[in-house]
Amino acid sequence: MTSPTNDEPQVVGLLLAAGGGRRLGGRPKALLTHRGRPLVEHAVRMLREGGCTTVHVVLGAAADEVRARARLDGCVLVDNPEWTEGMGSSLRAGLASLSGTGAGAALVSLVDQPGIGAEAIGRVRAAYRSPASLAAASYDGKRGHPVLFGADHWQPVAASARGDRGARAYLAEHEPEIALVECGDVAEPYDIDTAADLGRLD
Repeated sequence: MTSPTNDEPQVVGLLLAAGGGRRLGGRPKALLTHRGRPLVEHAVRMLREGGCTTVHVVLGAAADEVRARARLDGCVLVDNPEWTEGMGSSLRAGLASLSGTGAGAALVSLVDQPGIGAEAIGRVRAAYRSPASLAAASYDGKRGHPVLFGADHWQPVAASARGDRGARAYLAEHEPEIALVECGDVAEPYDIDTAADLGRLD
């Protein structure tokens, strides 16, 4: 893989935002309202404020509506027609979109975790050392998101990403290599999965 030029980012934000919100009555997570705007906008802003000048956004459920309603200027929008298969398909689509960009790493974030802000993202991003880097946020010692995958890991991660487990199997196999970055003091890793969780949005 070629090295990035001065104009190319070392670490690209990769936002997985394709979920259909099955447990939310079929409300696509990207379009949930947070602070008056679609949740996907908040997630993109956090990646940018955390230092990811380039952000790839994987869309699936209601992709056309997300494009119409959300302000995603400057993002690389990636369609995942297989989004119903689970997060693994979105991770594969997102990593494929990075091929040939010259980026050294992907910082993977989830659209339904608004409690993880720019400070946590910046901490994990700062763990990048080389395309062999592998790092993740930690919350009281428990691994969570965001996760940084150096480019050397993209192909094997994509090969192992299936169903809703995403990269869990790969990360479990490579546990000793993961640099854990404690973020529990600046972020909360909850998911917006059910109607009860909607109260966490404002």
